Amino acid sequence: PSAERLWTSHDVVARVRRLSDQRRIGHTGTLDPIASGVLVLCLGVATRLVEYYQGEDKRYYAEVNLGYATDTYDAEGEIVERVPVPALTPEEVEHALAQYRGQIWQTPPAYSAIKQGGEALYARARRGEDVTVEARQVTFHSINLIDYLPPDRLRLAIHCSAGAYIRSLAHDLGHSLGTAATLDVLRRAAAGQFSLTDAFTLEQIEDAAERGALAGLLRKP
Repeated sequence: PSAERLWTSHDVVARVRRLSDQRRIGHTGTLDPIASGVLVLCLGVATRLVEYYQGEDKRYYAEVNLGYATDTYDAEGEIVERVPVPALTPEEVEHALAQYRGQIWQTPPAYSAIKQGGEALYARARRGEDVTVEARQVTFHSINLIDYLPPDRLRLAIHCSAGAYIRSLAHDLGHSLGTAATLDVLRRAAAGQFSLTDAFTLEQIEDAAERGALAGLLRKP
C-alpha cells in the first residue's frame, strides 16, 4: 500500500475478500493503523479458528519517542502534552521497564477498537465523548531494550499476551521516566506460531490472485 495511506486491519480483510472471492474472512487481532507486520487471516471454513488464534501471544518491535504525549498514545494522534526529558541512563530506562514485565494491570487507550455497548471506543472518542476504559490484566513476558538513543528515543523488542497495548505501554513508560512518551513505530513480528517469515505482502497476494495461484499461499488448518 501507499505510504501516504494508513491501512486498517478492516481494509486488508476487505481487499483479500475481493481478491479471493471468499465472503467469510476473519483476522486474529487488529493492527493499529500505524503498525505493520503480521496480520493472520482465516478464510472460509478456517474462520472458525479466529477465536482460538486471537488468544495467542504476540511479538513486537517498537520505537518510542519521549517528551510528548498524544491523545491516541501514538504518532497518529494530536499532541496533548509536552514534558522535558530528563537526562537518562540506559540503567534508568531498564529500571523503568522492569516494572512492566510480568503480569500487570493496564488501561487500554481511549482510542482503541475495544467495544462498549456494541460500539468501538475510538468512535466515541472521536466524537468528543468522555470515554471510561477499565484496566485489565495483561502479561509482558519480555520487554528488551534494543537501544536507547539519547535524549529521547527507545527501541524495544516485546513479547506479550493477547490484549496488551503497546501504545499504553509507551504512554505509561513515559510517566515512569519522569516525562511523557508516544509510540512512533510498531511492527508485529509474530502472532502465535505465525511470524514475518511466514507472511506475504498485499502486493504478493495481489500478484498471486492475478495468476490464479492464491491457493498456493494458504496454510491448511
